[in-house]
Amino acid sequence: MKKEYISENLDETRELGRILAAELQGGEILCLSGELGAGKTSFSQGILEGLKISGPHTSPTFVVMKEYDREQGTVNSEQKIKKVYHIDVYRVSSNDILDLGWEEMVEDKNNVIIIEWAERIADIIPASAIRISFEWLDENRRKIILKNYSN
Repeated sequence: MKKEYISENLDETRELGRILAAELQGGEILCLSGELGAGKTSFSQGILEGLKISGPHTSPTFVVMKEYDREQGTVNSEQKIKKVYHIDVYRVSSNDILDLGWEEMVEDKNNVIIIEWAERIADIIPASAIRISFEWLDENRRKIILKNYSN
């Protein structure tokens, strides 16, 4: 399934992330792609806020990956999410991500994985991943497209 949204500003982009967070159950891999400054980090911040993960939620651009522990029972009792991995692969390769324990992260259905610049490691991403693209429409507006999204 494919869903499209138009965001008028970064606050709306963050809010869309918060809305998606409420629907996550655990085991999801969220693959974000789009141009620099198109809203990937703001969307990720919204997801982390929506999952009630303590901030600050800064981009992992220079550290590559941030791991967040989530207290259970903080949002939705249906969610089994214990950890969230926020990964920025702009400067690394698939082999680098594999060396960070990728296979273990993906196998654990209590994890949610958010990947910025996911197209750079497409060769290791499962087909079941949710793909989210960010496209500039003008100075403030963005088109956000969710693919492989079932809810």
